[in-house]
Amino acid sequence: MAALSAWFWNERFWLPHNVTWADLADPAPGVQYPKAGHLFSALPLALGIFALRILFERCVASPCARSLLIHPGVGRRAHSNAVLEKVFTSITKSPDSRHLDGLSKQLDWEVRKVQRWFRNRRNQDKPSTHTKFCESMWRFTFYLCIFTYGFRFLWQTPWMWDTRHCWHGYPYQVMTPGLYYYYVTELAFYWSLMFSQFTDIKRKDFMIMFIHHLATIGLISFSYVNNMTRVGSLVMCVHDASDFLLELAKLANYAKYQRLCDFLFIVFSVAFFITRLVIYPIWILNSTMFESWAIVGPYPSWWLFNFLLLVLQVLHIIWSYLIARIAVKAVLRGKVCNDVRSDIESSSENEPDTPTEGPKAYSHSPKGENGTNGHCAAAKARVQNHSSW
Repeated sequence: MAALSAWFWNERFWLPHNVTWADLADPAPGVQYPKAGHLFSALPLALGIFALRILFERCVASPCARSLLIHPGVGRRAHSNAVLEKVFTSITKSPDSRHLDGLSKQLDWEVRKVQRWFRNRRNQDKPSTHTKFCESMWRFTFYLCIFTYGFRFLWQTPWMWDTRHCWHGYPYQVMTPGLYYYYVTELAFYWSLMFSQFTDIKRKDFMIMFIHHLATIGLISFSYVNNMTRVGSLVMCVHDASDFLLELAKLANYAKYQRLCDFLFIVFSVAFFITRLVIYPIWILNSTMFESWAIVGPYPSWWLFNFLLLVLQVLHIIWSYLIARIAVKAVLRGKVCNDVRSDIESSSENEPDTPTEGPKAYSHSPKGENGTNGHCAAAKARVQNHSSW
């Protein structure tokens, strides 16, 4: 274990030349540098955030949903049948014609009755709009609060106005309480998302999001350990700037305020493009790649850090293209298209209850009554995979 620890914490990888861990171990009185052990405080805080979320959804989000006439759905449940339940859990949740014919003969049921049972059984696992509204309201509240805190904190820092301050004196940069709270809260939130994935709406991209949360936790921890927290705080703030707008658009979508949803989605798209395609590369990547090279110089973890940030920019371009397509459709059609479905907004098994082609695939209600999974939700599938790193 000692050999493994020495290999992992190799100074020549983590730190610039002529800097050792011992140099950072005993700072002057009143001075604190980041240490890997500080990150353990994020774990109990993550449990606290998870508990706060449960309390928030029950005491705040749920009453808000009911006030908007979004009530917990109690759909038609499939009656108990041991044979069909075994097929559903062990073989297939959507039997083909061969399975349907065999089950029809075995139970002496009509094929349509067997189909209806499987449809009702699948619907039992679907989340209600009420559940999705509460989840989005929690995310909206957190993203708005953390962005507000981060922006107010950074407004008072010199490195927000001159990014060269991210590298002056590096790595001997003091960890202030405000920066520490910002980092640990962001890290704890993503740990809480790891916990809540096992209790949230079960989605098709469960494993992808699980890996995404791990990668986000790794990136935040990586930038903290080698004291790239100044530029890391800028990255987190830039990514938080549009996330709450998307969640707000989803809330309008669930409440069936179609025009408001369309407007908020366009606002979100503009904010996403500005922050991810303009501010991020011109402001942040320029600093991490060129200003840091001139002031500090490259070293192994510097190369890895910039590589990961460049990969993130490639993802920004891909997701921006996908969002732009959805936004153009929304502007040209002026209505939510129901055939643009989101894996993020869908449960593990989706039942196409309405046609997805032809004139009936579009909502004609002023509040978008058929648009519970429209383009606002579709954007979530693309954007959530990289929110906040």
